[in-house]
Amino acid sequence: MPAVFAFADKVIGNPQTAVFAAFGSFAMLVLADFAGPMRSRFIAFLGLAGAGVVNIVLGTLCSRNAWVAAAAMAAVGFAILFSGAINGYFAAAGAPALLTFILPVTLTAPFSEVPPRLGGWGLAAGVGICAQMLLWPARPRAGLRRDAAKAAAALAELVEAELAGDPEAIASQGQVAREAVGGLRRGYLAAPHRPSGPIGPTAALTSLVDELDWLKSFLLPAPAFSSVALGREENVEALAATIGVLRASAATLTGSDVRPVFRRLDAARDALASALARRISQSPASLDDELLGSAVEPTFRIRAVSYSARQVAGYALLASGKPAPELDELDVAGGDVASRPARAAVEATERLAAEHAAGGSVWLRNSLRGAAGLAVAVFIAQRTGLQHSFWVVLGTLSVLRSNALGTGWSVLSALAGTAVGILIGAGLVIAIGTHEAVLWAVLPVAVLLAAYAPRAISFAAGQAGFTVVLFVLFNIIQPVGWRVGLVRIEDVAIGFAISLGVGLLFWPRGAAALLRENLAAAYGRSADYVVATAREIIDEAAAGSSEAPGQNAATALHRLDDAFRQYLAEGSATSMRLEEVGGLVAGAARVRRAAQSLSALGRMTGDDARLTRCGANLDNEIFALRSWYITLGDSFLHSTVIPPPHVRDTEGRARLLECVRAAISDDGVHARSALVLLWANQHLDALWRLESHLGTLAAQASTSAEAEPA
Repeated sequence: MPAVFAFADKVIGNPQTAVFAAFGSFAMLVLADFAGPMRSRFIAFLGLAGAGVVNIVLGTLCSRNAWVAAAAMAAVGFAILFSGAINGYFAAAGAPALLTFILPVTLTAPFSEVPPRLGGWGLAAGVGICAQMLLWPARPRAGLRRDAAKAAAALAELVEAELAGDPEAIASQGQVAREAVGGLRRGYLAAPHRPSGPIGPTAALTSLVDELDWLKSFLLPAPAFSSVALGREENVEALAATIGVLRASAATLTGSDVRPVFRRLDAARDALASALARRISQSPASLDDELLGSAVEPTFRIRAVSYSARQVAGYALLASGKPAPELDELDVAGGDVASRPARAAVEATERLAAEHAAGGSVWLRNSLRGAAGLAVAVFIAQRTGLQHSFWVVLGTLSVLRSNALGTGWSVLSALAGTAVGILIGAGLVIAIGTHEAVLWAVLPVAVLLAAYAPRAISFAAGQAGFTVVLFVLFNIIQPVGWRVGLVRIEDVAIGFAISLGVGLLFWPRGAAALLRENLAAAYGRSADYVVATAREIIDEAAAGSSEAPGQNAATALHRLDDAFRQYLAEGSATSMRLEEVGGLVAGAARVRRAAQSLSALGRMTGDDARLTRCGANLDNEIFALRSWYITLGDSFLHSTVIPPPHVRDTEGRARLLECVRAAISDDGVHARSALVLLWANQHLDALWRLESHLGTLAAQASTSAEAEPA
């Protein structure tokens, strides 16, 4: 930054060029932080440079009228902030892109000043990109992929220990797998934005996190497979194929060219289902319900583990940027992405935008609040004619938080940091006087501290460092001494009032209330999805009838994920509540994943006749499950009593098993349909067991919230 500023100020000699070169460098080198491969980062920086050109031209054009400037700030601010919902790179580019519009729209100038402004921005962008890519370039941060590979490998080792029947190895590998999957989940949630784009590697990586957690749920804390189950050849082959696919997935995620062998896994899964269907059709009529259920359960778990491993392998391939032709359109990670990438990208982008176009979206609320706050700041700064008026807008941007309380705390930090910076900066200016060479020598140190302090020390320390940079910078351009500090603190104070008012207007309750709303919606929509997929199995509902409930569930979970990240960013989650609330968020994803598995089960029957009369015995259980999960969501929303696990419909379950056995004994033709019903019942059992776990988490989270000081 000092080198670019020196070139613009001393060689080019244009004040507009110098200002835009200085703050453009700060935007490219400090505010912009793109992760990923070098090529992706380079494209992202080029995109930011291009967006900056458009913003500077448009901002300068609108800068001569306060009303036009405010309206343009609202439109551009909303577009930049809301685009972060579409792609993680757009979210990361939000702050620097906003700066490239705030600067020209608040520094009133005729349109003839556009070329020198663009010259400063172009100089900053060119040097900044070179510095980012060549001067200690950041290595691709494959943290999530590395953690996912570790989790996949740990689960493979656990399955192998299960296959060997070694209790000590099972216990040891179980702990390793639990820690690996938990670490992956924590790393995923630690990112300020969900690492997802509309399609492609980022979307697949997001799905991979949920899939590995779902796979773990069938292995832990479930008991080890019995010796009877492991004595059957088809079960052993299915587990062995699962181990191979999981290890290949881990290798794929670490950059290896090893590909999972889908054909072996699919053949093993088909053999598993055929063998169980054959045993059921040949079972004696005297086989009681308990024995029949115990015969189904191990095979259900093995099939669920093998199917989940197949999904993990598909996501691993797509997350690594490799083709996955083995995945058909029925796979979550497959579809039109490979065959029609452009169309798939457009459709997925439209879907993401629609998801966040409702009041329950964090992205929509943040975008509206930010756009309104920045527009008001621009209008006030322009109408009052404040010196260096763009600092009013930057003050608003820097302290704006998601609720009034958070905004107030940020403002106190900002004002305290600014006051400290003024004391330090004024002392430097008084000590240095008009010695310009000394100011130039101090500038690199001040920039280093301003860039380093916000993350390494505190927000207030960053404000102090930035204020010192302003002192030095403006005393080089136009020596005015310590009075720059008074202007700066006045601007931040005005920005405080604006951000606090907008916070009260748009989001008075903060992210905690919105998190509760989104938890309720996610559990409700996911429960609806479970009912819809179960009806497809039982009632021969039209193919695709569960598509709309499935999309609603996905939308609700995306909003919940964003609300949880906002909740974490606010510091609302204390150490007592973080684990419990995170568990509740993951629980909603498990309910949706159970519905997806039910949907996959429904496709197993193909053209076989469904046993509708038998499946009707699951009706009471299905709707009892739905009622429980909706009631759980209402308890979050209205602070009502957390419901106990619902009472099982044991009579309906007994009638189901009796009906299935009778249907198989009659002709044996319905064996596969019977198997689907029995496995569907196993998924409902898993959801019932999940109720107790979620109820405990909800009670602990509620108790922790009451124990916290007001």
